Amino acid sequence: MYAVIKTGGKQYRVVAGEKIKIEQIAADVGQEITLDQVLAVGSGSELQIGAPLVSGATVTATVVAQGKHDKVRIFKMRRRKHYQKRQGHRQCFTEIEIGAINGVGKSKE
Repeated sequence: MYAVIKTGGKQYRVVAGEKIKIEQIAADVGQEITLDQVLAVGSGSELQIGAPLVSGATVTATVVAQGKHDKVRIFKMRRRKHYQKRQGHRQCFTEIEIGAINGVGKSKE
């Protein structure tokens, strides 16, 4: 069974037991969270698509770690103008492990 969830403005296709990195959420390591924005639930050839969400469908996950991604370096330059600007950014993330996918109900309108 798999599900398509929405969190942090992005969509992820998840299965039970999978570890994914999502945008940072306020949760402690080891805490169990419930993701209720489920867009679709599938099992084999059967697919249940929400409009926009599948009602009653939830995904439970456990927070594994909080951290930062690798640094992205930004370099801007204007030729012949003696202008150079260096910048860096590290995006925060939350790593979660998908526990159970509960996909029951009809599409919510």
